[in-house]
Amino acid sequence: MAIPRAVMKLAIPTVLSSLVMVLYNLADTYFVGMLNNAVENAAVTLAAPLLLAFNAVNNLFGVGSSSMMSRALGKKDYDTVYRSSAFGFYCSVIAGLLFSGAYVAFQVPLLNLLGATPETLDATIGYAKWTVGFGAVPSILNVVLAYFVRAEGSSMHASIGTMSGCFLNILLDPVFILPWGLHMGAEGAGLATFLSNCAACLYFFMLLYVRRGRTYVCVNPKMFGFKKHIVVGVCAVGIPASIQNLLNVTGMSVLNNFTASFGSDAVAAMGISQKINSVTFQIAMGVSQGVMPLVSYNYASGDVKRLKKAFFFTARIAVGFQVLMLIVYFLGADFWIGLFMQDQQIVAYGAAFLRGFCLALPFLGLDFLAVGVFQACGLGKNAFAFAILRKVVLEIPALLLLNALFPLYGLAYAQLTAEVILAIAAVVVLARLLRRLEARYLRKETGPNTSEST
Repeated sequence: MAIPRAVMKLAIPTVLSSLVMVLYNLADTYFVGMLNNAVENAAVTLAAPLLLAFNAVNNLFGVGSSSMMSRALGKKDYDTVYRSSAFGFYCSVIAGLLFSGAYVAFQVPLLNLLGATPETLDATIGYAKWTVGFGAVPSILNVVLAYFVRAEGSSMHASIGTMSGCFLNILLDPVFILPWGLHMGAEGAGLATFLSNCAACLYFFMLLYVRRGRTYVCVNPKMFGFKKHIVVGVCAVGIPASIQNLLNVTGMSVLNNFTASFGSDAVAAMGISQKINSVTFQIAMGVSQGVMPLVSYNYASGDVKRLKKAFFFTARIAVGFQVLMLIVYFLGADFWIGLFMQDQQIVAYGAAFLRGFCLALPFLGLDFLAVGVFQACGLGKNAFAFAILRKVVLEIPALLLLNALFPLYGLAYAQLTAEVILAIAAVVVLARLLRRLEARYLRKETGPNTSEST
């Protein structure tokens, strides 16, 4: 089909799914914020790095296996498709169980490391009990199964599965959190998240059962194994993507620790501004993930012209939208923060943070798309290099420097510093990649000895 239609068919359901996921994350913050208790709101913020750490597993086995599946589909190697999905599925289950066990064993020192104080520890434990202690496996499987379903082109079903859990979470949040319901506060938000992820997993299992014999997603334990080409193929893309998210956790932990020294109001404001900014963050992520099957398939089948058209069309849409959201956030920062908390000090903090965060959005949109192309083409080393640059080389040192120069308020500009430099690098690396692919295509079409090739 035409490139605009193909991109939209793949990307729009993924973006909608990402938006709904942001909406349910915002719902936790919104309904907990209605309690007007900075401690309860801070608990949701402080536990966020743990939930972000799930993405390390999601990317290892979700991104890694789905990229392998799409490239194998492009080559019509269906045995590899089945084995890649089975490998990713069972490894995700095992990793989720290990994650839960590690959290339960090291709960208090881990939360203290993330910035919890005696004031916020109990509330954070209550929230993390459901989202991490009980919820690691369903939370991870929900996302990994969506990747698998999307890899064979069923973006709509992937989005329906994810969104079903998100909508359930939004419905349950006020019942579990607010005084007129169970009045569980932050712990209620965690319980609602756990139940909604279980519901999303149930949808995917029902979908696979109904489509048995007509889907390439395989959860048959007989297809699970450690064949070298499967493990290497999945890990080549998945490990760099996983490390990227672990570095995101590290960056968020550093940010929360710096913010925690300024009190629970600052932590609550930082959490609210990050959640609002994450709307466009997730849209950028959704676009890059949505077009991955299209890029992977055309890369594997050698259709470089179609791959380039898909990339440039997607880049124009993604960056243009991010510029629009930058304007909306920068001009209306006080309004957006005020939707979640009425405390004037928190609104003042949050508006300043949001204005700093949103300046990075156009550059972030391009950077995410570049990483998505690297992952789709199996170029895990490129994705890994960008992850190291983003956090270790640029963002974390910028946090240290800017907090020293402009205490608290400088923290919000570290991401801008990193993304501008990464955007320049992305343009250079992508241009070289596309030229190399075109040269390979020409050699294949014309042969090395023809005058045209010469």
